[in-house]
Formats: sequence, structure tokens, C-alpha cells
Amino acid sequence: MRVLVIEDDELVASGILAGLRLSGIGADHVANASQAEVAVQTGRFDVLLLDLGLPDTDGLTLLKRWRGAGKDWPVLVLTARDDVQDKVAGLRSGADDYLVKPFELDELVARLHALQRRSAGRSVDRIEHGPLAFDPATQVVTLDGNPVELSRRELALLQALLNSGQRILSSDQVKDSLYGLGDGVESNALNVHIYHLRRKLGPNIVETVRGLGYRLGKAGA
Repeated sequence: MRVLVIEDDELVASGILAGLRLSGIGADHVANASQAEVAVQTGRFDVLLLDLGLPDTDGLTLLKRWRGAGKDWPVLVLTARDDVQDKVAGLRSGADDYLVKPFELDELVARLHALQRRSAGRSVDRIEHGPLAFDPATQVVTLDGNPVELSRRELALLQALLNSGQRILSSDQVKDSLYGLGDGVESNALNVHIYHLRRKLGPNIVETVRGLGYRLGKAGA
């Protein structure tokens, strides 16, 4: 999962980023609405974590603008505004969830997984694909019941494929799932990750669609 944290308080943002990354969640940070607009146009995110008290545009105004433009990214509002009317306004403006500061990291992570799960049309976290099983919350992968050790990038690649079902992902979409906004990406990096995933989960787990990109294939030898 990749999350965009839109938060102007650098101390709060750094704590959130550290906690999400320790939980196996890829996260990028922007500090205002203008940077958020650029980020969502140039990157691919599973969930947006939106603070309302942004310095250049109120978070609700930004959210309404996105929803009015037909943007349906899952959005979790994270704010110190704890009044019931504020929560109602946030949800009516298009937020998918609303969490008040201060909060527990475990609850935030659980809510993020729930949003991604609903966005992917699943009712449970655990994803099963033939002999392959993956739990996004624990980052545990098994093949025929046996645990498989994957690197962070390999886990991100597998999750992107599992969430896409049979949809084809372009190379850029896959890279956006694996790398942050400021990460340098070597030209053959994606091929290396695909090679290792095929070696560990079977040669057909990543299906190459010539000229278009990649999609989920069959797991196992």
C-alpha cells in the first residue's frame, strides 16, 4: 500500500511516516494543498491521509474540489477538529473516514487497510490467489502453506498485482506502487523485482502484456 500524507506539521508528519513505514506501508509527505495537487497528478496512491488545517487551502475545500472533479481516491481525514459537526462536514464533503488527533498508530494502520480493502472490493484483509495467500496487515506471504520471504519492494509489487485483479498495470503504475516521490529509480529496477518475485512465487505470477504492461498471473511452479 502507498499512502500520501498531506500534513503541514513537520513533527506530526515525520511521526506518521515513521510509523507507517514500520508497519510495511509506503508513505510520501507533502505539506500543503498545492503540493498535494502535484503529488496526486504525478504519483499513484492507494489512500490519501488529509489534514484539514493546511496553510494555503482548507482541507475540506481541497477535498470538495477533488470530489467535484470526479476523483474517487480513498481519503482519510486526520484532524484535531473533534466536534461532531466537523466530522459530519468532513464525511459529507467526501471523506471515506475521519480520525481525530491524537490517535493510536495501530488504529490508523487498521483504518488504512480497511479503506484499501473496501476500495479493492474485498471484505477481509487476507488475499488468496490459488496456492498463494497474503495478509497486508501482517505482510505475511505463504505459498502452499509455506512462508515466503519477500523484500519490501517485492511485497509492494505483489500487493499491487493482487489488488489489480486482471487489470493491466503500466510500467509507470507499477513503479508508482513501489517507489516514493523522491526515490531515484534505476532503468532495470522493475525488471529485477519482477525476476525475484517470479523466482520465489513461480514464473507465471507476473504476466507481461507486450506493449501494455503487467498483470497478475498464476502462482506456483
